[in-house]
Amino acid sequence: MAGLYLHIPFCKRVCAYCDFFKEVGTLRLEPLVEAMHREMESRRDYLGGEAVRTRYFGGGTPSLCPPERLKGLLEHAARLFDCSQVVETTLEANPDDLSPAYLEAIRHAGIDRLSIGIQSFDDDCLRLMNRRHTAAQATEAVRNARKAGFENITVDLIFGVPGFGGDSLRRSLARALELDVEHISAYHLTIEPGTAFGRRMERGEFAPVDEAVSEAEYVLVHETLTRAGYEHYEVSNFARPGFRARHNAAYWHSVKYLGIGPAAHSFDGQERHWNVSSVDRYIAGEAPEAEILTDRDRFNEYVMTRLRTAEGIDMAEASARFGPERTARMRQNADRWILAGVLRCDGARMCIPPERMLLSDAVIEELFET
Repeated sequence: MAGLYLHIPFCKRVCAYCDFFKEVGTLRLEPLVEAMHREMESRRDYLGGEAVRTRYFGGGTPSLCPPERLKGLLEHAARLFDCSQVVETTLEANPDDLSPAYLEAIRHAGIDRLSIGIQSFDDDCLRLMNRRHTAAQATEAVRNARKAGFENITVDLIFGVPGFGGDSLRRSLARALELDVEHISAYHLTIEPGTAFGRRMERGEFAPVDEAVSEAEYVLVHETLTRAGYEHYEVSNFARPGFRARHNAAYWHSVKYLGIGPAAHSFDGQERHWNVSSVDRYIAGEAPEAEILTDRDRFNEYVMTRLRTAEGIDMAEASARFGPERTARMRQNADRWILAGVLRCDGARMCIPPERMLLSDAVIEELFET
């Protein structure tokens, strides 16, 4: 099975925290979509005949794309790839794009899962992040999606925002629970260079929350959502039973995927490919770059992706794939984290308890083979 990712890089405005590849405005949407059709044609053999199981429109803001263009891309993909076993087709969306008419149109275009970028239900926090919707619009968007027939909805939230933890975060979590969505992604704010927050930090006008606050807010998110019946199955992801994000699982379990559009990444099982981060150069047809993964690369990626999930590392699988000596060294390097209670290992499986996953990067780095 494989995944298909389609990147729509356009936004109406740039959020203060975002360092993804994007472009403000949609003037070049039509030539961009035409170029995406051409890329699909040129890479029709990339997946080696494997059936596409999931399709995902990411961005940018894919909900700026007209429904007929989304439908055209999906129909073209179905002619080029085996899409007979697709189980999930996701569209990332901003709340203020989700009018009843748009929702009805994209549902008929083939979208069956919505990933709504709400980030917060606190209007002051939304203004700080330069989001273009209000808390009321976010609530209305989810309710409109239900009325349009969507039965698989995920909302994104951001925590670790200076000044908006505590009661503000509790209210956002409570509102998300009231909406009874199937999936919630809760991301810790990262202040990246080149973003509005990053520039403010350089001027001494903004600072990240400290480690103790980060951990406290992470635990608050974990406890609130798991008490409400959500499974904490990956560092930032919580799902009702049966509603894990299937497309994202491709990235975590080394499944093949093809990325279409500027800055999109692909993986064919052996090599990683990525498109140029430029709309102009992408439209002009610049070829993707490639990286052949070494055995060490694959091992480190295996450790990184598996320890971000609740299942963790299957020790027998790791030994079979990478050899018993390498697996034994990894297990030995894990000892201090096991003693600290950050890692658990029963011999068959090694994992980070979900409530401690905020520390996953530190653990993973120490288990990497250098």
